[in-house]
Amino acid sequence: MSWHLDPNAPLHDPTALAKFGRLDVVARLIVEGYMIGQHKSPFKGSSVEFVEHRQYYPGDEIRHIDWRAYGKTGRYFVKEFEEETNLRAYLVMDASGSMAYQGKTLSKFHYGRLLAAALGYLLISQRDAVGLTIFDTKVRERQEPATSPRRFQQIASALENTQPGQETSLSKVFQSIVPTFKRRSLVIVISDCFDNIDDLGIVLQQLRHARHEVLLFQVIAPEEEEFPFTKPTQFRSLELDSHRILTDPHRLRQAYLDQFRKFQGQLQQLVGNLGIDYCKLSTTDPYDLALGAFLDRRSRRKK
Repeated sequence: MSWHLDPNAPLHDPTALAKFGRLDVVARLIVEGYMIGQHKSPFKGSSVEFVEHRQYYPGDEIRHIDWRAYGKTGRYFVKEFEEETNLRAYLVMDASGSMAYQGKTLSKFHYGRLLAAALGYLLISQRDAVGLTIFDTKVRERQEPATSPRRFQQIASALENTQPGQETSLSKVFQSIVPTFKRRSLVIVISDCFDNIDDLGIVLQQLRHARHEVLLFQVIAPEEEEFPFTKPTQFRSLELDSHRILTDPHRLRQAYLDQFRKFQGQLQQLVGNLGIDYCKLSTTDPYDLALGAFLDRRSRRKK
């Protein structure tokens, strides 16, 4: 089946894009549209120079298994080539309850999963190895990094078939995720980051102490940042569906905004101290902002 985009389609409107079609199709359109606009190509020439062995993981290309090494050790090892060692990246997608929040735009989760798919496509187009971890109260999906085009389809499919689950403490789940990153990698976290700032700092420190590079995309709904409610409003807990409270937003607005700004300041200070690249995104922001931030980070790291 061939897919064509209406030239008048609003590529800069995340809500409109989310309705356009399958996640893999839209992710490709986002990346290729951005790269054309920047007059750059995400594709590199490939090299087949052998570099090293690594342990085989499900999803790796079977043709790269070193059968001599298997004969000597009884274990499966994969030959890595230069084109496969440009970068090893993990996409870590938050599917907890708070990511389900949806105001006038699409939900934070739907915005984030399209961002994850677009980054996955961009990385694989650059011959980088990409893996995926999706979590709520526990890890719900895990794919080891691979460079094959099939990996992008697997990432997009997993993201498209996931819906936000229950609310959880990010730090508790991350404590089980961090040890699974066995080699030094780029860890791309997509989350609203709503957690106790001290606990969150501990797990981010663990990532940095393991020498992983970390890129944090914080996804926020405009309503969370602006609190525009004026009429008596019913607020529902995303953790407990039965927990609702009807209140006057005027009485809450200033206290809420003070707490939100305090948290944002603490988060930005935390990531700055740890040397973590950070980008805050609203669900109304075009994906170009995220792709630009990512590619700018890559270019700075290579210098």
